[in-house]
Amino acid sequence: QVQLVESGGGLVQPGGSLTLSCAASGHYFSIYVMGWYRQAPGQQRELVASITSGGSTNYADSVKDRFTISRDNAKNTVYLQMNSLKPEDTAVYYCRITNIRSDIYWGQGTQVTVSS
Repeated sequence: QVQLVESGGGLVQPGGSLTLSCAASGHYFSIYVMGWYRQAPGQQRELVASITSGGSTNYADSVKDRFTISRDNAKNTVYLQMNSLKPEDTAVYYCRITNIRSDIYWGQGTQVTVSS
């Protein structure tokens, strides 16, 4: 059984920062890709950022130059540093991992609200 435990969400003012983390535990094969997705009310879930085991990253255009994804392979943990937050960044943020067999696992989601 695989568990993804997310933390770091909350309420922040526009222009502020938050760091999300997601730790994977349980029985799974080697993790290949770790990523963050988000879903705003009435919207489809969308990719925010992803990072491979080799360190290659991919970002949504809307968060480039504001968000930074990183991972600690020894701890099976992925982070998302979010700076210059905007109200349109408000969403539930989900962690996702893909292992080398292409199995996909999701976290339970953490709410990020950007509001004054």
